[in-house]
Amino acid sequence: MKPSTVKIKKMPSRFKHQVPKYKVTRSAACINCGTCAKSCPYGVHERQEGHNKMSVPIDYKCIGLECKNNDFYCVAKCPRQALSISLNPMYETLGDYRWTADMITGTWIMAETGYPPERKDLEYNIGNSGGGFDKLRLKFPDKPSKIDKLEISTEIPLNKRNDGRANIVISTPVYGGGMSFGSVSLPTMVSKAHNAAIWNTFTCTGEGGYPEVLQPYNDHVITQVATGLFGVREETIQRVKIVEFKYAQGAKPGLGGHLLGEKNTESVARMREAVKGTSLFSPFPFHSVYSIEDHKKHIDWIKQMNPDALVSVKVSTPNDVDMVAVGSYYAGAHIIHIDGGYGGTGAAPDIAKKNIAMPIEYAITKVHNFLKDEGARDTMTLIASGGIRTAHDLVKAICLGADGAVIGTAEMVSLECVRCGNCESGRGCARGIASTDSELADLFNEEWATQRLTNMYHAWNIQLVEILQKFGMRSVRELVGRTDLLEHIDYSEKSSN
Repeated sequence: MKPSTVKIKKMPSRFKHQVPKYKVTRSAACINCGTCAKSCPYGVHERQEGHNKMSVPIDYKCIGLECKNNDFYCVAKCPRQALSISLNPMYETLGDYRWTADMITGTWIMAETGYPPERKDLEYNIGNSGGGFDKLRLKFPDKPSKIDKLEISTEIPLNKRNDGRANIVISTPVYGGGMSFGSVSLPTMVSKAHNAAIWNTFTCTGEGGYPEVLQPYNDHVITQVATGLFGVREETIQRVKIVEFKYAQGAKPGLGGHLLGEKNTESVARMREAVKGTSLFSPFPFHSVYSIEDHKKHIDWIKQMNPDALVSVKVSTPNDVDMVAVGSYYAGAHIIHIDGGYGGTGAAPDIAKKNIAMPIEYAITKVHNFLKDEGARDTMTLIASGGIRTAHDLVKAICLGADGAVIGTAEMVSLECVRCGNCESGRGCARGIASTDSELADLFNEEWATQRLTNMYHAWNIQLVEILQKFGMRSVRELVGRTDLLEHIDYSEKSSN
């Protein structure tokens, strides 16, 4: 499906109260006249028809103090001076340096509306980490482009080898990361797959097997073969278009995967062919792979089992990640998926996420340039993940040398994740996103979640097309490796975003 044909529908929060940036207070002086409801274009104020009574202000829709300059400013419009707006002290508790409160709020707005926020008070494209993508800016030309947005393509091919296998082209240069059955709830997995089908892209099962409810989306699901081989079956490998070997993930390099016992429910254990309630650990290496020749045997095994499937290789980002990438090329892989240290869920230990893997911004360029030097870049698809939070991060990753990106946390935030970091616990996710507890997992349905994801992808696509238009490009493929379009704010007097 083309991005222009994706259906957008407003999908509000499941919760009566979010964590708003501003607190709108209505005092007892209010006479329920409804003046504020008629004036506010953002829907902050609602009057209950038939009751002649004002509802509690919907704070998260308020644009705050910047509204003072508008003639519809509710505080000034109120005839009884019953309204006031102040910063919400709780807002500072939301998020962290990488995922700031503004970035989380901006993602929620995109998931609700399908469009980038127009609010000037939100800096939702850049975090506050002090490094990486947060230090990079896009250098736009002074003269605007005359290219029509309808002429711009966001498609990318995933098979560049011309080896007779499926010539898969996805409509947007981004797809959903591996989240296994057990690590996240079933509604989360199904909604990710349904969204992938809508956007003609992919999502990944992770290493927990292939739930039967995903079968309607076979053409848009990547099945993963990880070191623990949980749920790996010939029938699931044969039903998909892409199979991914996960040798390591950036959030936990050298540690392998782990699913604690309380998340290993009866249904999870059945899928993984394990014992209910036991903690499941994937070893760090495949104990059958210690060389490129061994790696090639793995890839040949998949190719023999599924003659049409593409093979993706997911690795973390050690110092020699460029050698790993070129080795995967010679072993016959179609996609090299490099995963930086900023990715992963709240189940990943901070000591690994912050200290082991190379930041994805460095790894992308290193792999891109090495593949070019080896003459393999034009026949290898380079996908990056591990810290891609926004559409601007996506563009920066492509400029550094990637063809596209895999996202995970951004999808979870779209489903109203608050980044609490309790993903490893069975009942730790109070919002039911990363939970195997049946009661919590039913806190939202697949239709709601799918639309939220579809809306967010749509907002990202709008931003991507606008950026390409500013650069005068007709295809996202023209961005690949264009480091000249980036600047680092520490080394530049003038920067634009």
